[in-house]
Amino acid sequence: MNPRAQARATRRDFLQTAGRVTAASALAGVAVPHVHAAEDNTIRLVLIGCGGRGTGAAANALSVENGPVKLVAMADVFDTRLKASHASLNKQFGARMDVPAERMFIGFDGYKKAMDCLRPGDVAVFTTPPAFRWVHFTYAIQKGLNVFMEKPLTVDGPSTRKLLKLGEESVKKNLKVGVGLMSRHSKARQALLEQIQQGAAGEVILMRTYRMHGPIASFASGPKPEGVAELLYQIQRFHSFLWASGGCFSDFNIHSIDECCWMKGAWPVQAQATGGRHFRGNNIDQNFDSYSVEYTFADGTKLFMIGRCINGCCNDFNNYLHGTKGLATMTASGMSPAKCRIYQGHVADSKKIAWDYGQREPNPYQLEWDVLINAIRQDRPHNEVQRGAEASLVTSMGRMAAHTGQVITYEQILNHEHEFAPDVDKLAMDSPAPVPAGPDGKYPVPQPGITTRREY
Repeated sequence: MNPRAQARATRRDFLQTAGRVTAASALAGVAVPHVHAAEDNTIRLVLIGCGGRGTGAAANALSVENGPVKLVAMADVFDTRLKASHASLNKQFGARMDVPAERMFIGFDGYKKAMDCLRPGDVAVFTTPPAFRWVHFTYAIQKGLNVFMEKPLTVDGPSTRKLLKLGEESVKKNLKVGVGLMSRHSKARQALLEQIQQGAAGEVILMRTYRMHGPIASFASGPKPEGVAELLYQIQRFHSFLWASGGCFSDFNIHSIDECCWMKGAWPVQAQATGGRHFRGNNIDQNFDSYSVEYTFADGTKLFMIGRCINGCCNDFNNYLHGTKGLATMTASGMSPAKCRIYQGHVADSKKIAWDYGQREPNPYQLEWDVLINAIRQDRPHNEVQRGAEASLVTSMGRMAAHTGQVITYEQILNHEHEFAPDVDKLAMDSPAPVPAGPDGKYPVPQPGITTRREY
């Protein structure tokens, strides 16, 4: 089987094996000398963040067909996670792997050691929890590296302002940057957008997005086990902690929110929301079990977002757009394939289909990599930082509205001063966690109507 066929599974498939690590080692490595670009046309890659999401992104990167690519270094804070990722990738892409033990870096400074293995114009892949995104991106810009970074890019207003500024700097340096909001590279959704822009659904009057399923990934976390550093536990269970990921809300819902805003052609100006914690048992995470957000655009159009992580309830993972002429489905039962259609009227009636993409949908997780590598080889403008940061901010706007019980505007969240982890760039293996547990072993949780100026 060729490497591209082996990588057809989405990055979500790799998440099934992520998060199995409970400890870290103190392994260290040394960088290798740079190889000048004139020697060959191989694009070198380094993977920073070797969990399931990173392993999947690397598989897509190594599956591009427009010229040779090679993975030359990897970095993580968990030794066993890095080794598992390396073994998986080596099994699939042995000829495109060149990561000996001395280029497998463990520790919070591993990102620098990995990027020091690259030449200007090579690619750094960032798939750590998003709290570290601005730190790693800063170093990549200094090194003149192209970048692929996973979503979300930011978790709060201050980190968004940093990313927007860094994005401007990267554009000035002509760096190519891809962001893991792969829906925008979906051929079916691109075709649907063209139909909507041409008026096939009429004027957009309402959008709805649902992501409702049982607990997944590290949505919920029990008390920290003995013998595990609090900081490393929070990074390992990053979906449970707002500083690390923006919580389950940001990580799970950003795709759908971004997709709807893309179809609308605008970002919402405010959000109001509700949410709550229901069946928590002894879990110590900071997440709500359910969220309901009303986003409002400048013209008054609404986007309703419903999210829930509770077992035993009806499941739904779909995005809808209602226009004056009918209903459009943007996502049907998951991110890929999209199964985009436009119906006559506002019921998804298979007998009343006005438009159907009706073709095999190429894997958008692969397409975003094909586009990035092609832009690098052809020296074409390609920088997705601004929209990635804005999508992250809009997602945080809805989350903050739910967590505070207040109406939150775009300008309020953008200019908010509560930075969840201001010293994330200074973290080391023995650092205290950005959010310490209380005497009961639990962490501060949002209290709508009580804590109203910040989320916790």
